[in-house]
Amino acid sequence: MVKIGVADTTFARVDMASHAIEVLRQELPDAVIVRYTVPGLKDLPAAVRRLLIDEGCDAAISLGWVGAKPVDKYSYLAASMGLILVQLMTGKHVIDVTVHEDEADDPDELYRIAVDRARKHARNLAILVREGGQGLTRYAGQGLRQGYPDAGPLKP
Repeated sequence: MVKIGVADTTFARVDMASHAIEVLRQELPDAVIVRYTVPGLKDLPAAVRRLLIDEGCDAAISLGWVGAKPVDKYSYLAASMGLILVQLMTGKHVIDVTVHEDEADDPDELYRIAVDRARKHARNLAILVREGGQGLTRYAGQGLRQGYPDAGPLKP
């Protein structure tokens, strides 16, 4: 049985994990989903490590929120490097879903970006878990975007 970890934060302004879990349950109906919520962005690598190693998850999705100040961007860089290290340590996929608060001025647009990004990345994770690295190959070079409309390929 497949086990998927979902890590999120209380700092986020959108409950992206609920949207990701909904997609994961649709795409992987037999999977066990374990959610782990931490205070902030820099806590996510430890949460994901616990999910993958201590809880025995096969893969994880990390849902973070980055504030608009420069210090927040540095915190994201540190957290991102931590998530990459966890992937290298475990050999398991960790999909890093991050919304930057300065991506949109309109709260409704920022909400839409967060939900779209969480859902699309959860679908990507489900494909990776179900089909391996070849599962996304059919989409390579298609300019797919999470949080925004797809850009499309440069040439068909």
